[in-house]
Amino acid sequence: MGACSPLLRRNLRRTMSIRGSGVARLLLIDVVGSVAVLALWYLVFSTYNRKKGAAALRWVQTACAGKGRILESHWLGSSRLQARLHFPSRWFENARVTVKFRPRALPVQWLVSCWHRQKETLTFEADLGGSPSFHLEVVRHRWSAHNRGTLSRKRDEREWDLYQPAPIILTTRTHWKQDPSAELNALMSARRQDILQVRFRPESPQFSATVHLEALADPNAAAGFVSALREIAAGASAHRQ
Repeated sequence: MGACSPLLRRNLRRTMSIRGSGVARLLLIDVVGSVAVLALWYLVFSTYNRKKGAAALRWVQTACAGKGRILESHWLGSSRLQARLHFPSRWFENARVTVKFRPRALPVQWLVSCWHRQKETLTFEADLGGSPSFHLEVVRHRWSAHNRGTLSRKRDEREWDLYQPAPIILTTRTHWKQDPSAELNALMSARRQDILQVRFRPESPQFSATVHLEALADPNAAAGFVSALREIAAGASAHRQ
């Protein structure tokens, strides 16, 4: 027994060493495979976003309708594209657009964006001919609801109360004027053009507007986008004068 004990210990150590090296090898293979999959994911979906970015720039050029042009563009990460625009001086100054795509190249962020149902957006920013004397932010909100009636009730028997609310303005002004032309013009123009957000401020960029990116895929909608921005900005200019 005494002579066999060292031999057993050596065999046991050899077996444990073999198993340990096998586990380490499998772990290394898993790590290398995961890195390769993530790298391939990043390459494929960053390329997909860049193709969408090229399409978005074409939509922007269509929206300019020959009255403006793209000077340069560059990527801010894998999901944000920014481009500088040039318009006649009487229109906009220091104009740029920022396109925000879903972060498809980063799996965790992509899943979070899908969970929150985030949309891809385009934000237009520029300076106006003169600095606005006010801060204004117009945000579109939509709500939806469903009736929790029993299944036995027919659809046309459901009772709905529908209301058409007027625009709501929240202000920090001590003295409110009776004719808020700039605010209402911005509200109405944003509503007609399905713009998500409009912002005016004295600092640069003095004017910004955000729209769903997919809205510019339609050539007719894209052609009217810049005209809508001019209309909104014109209301602020008239108010400033």
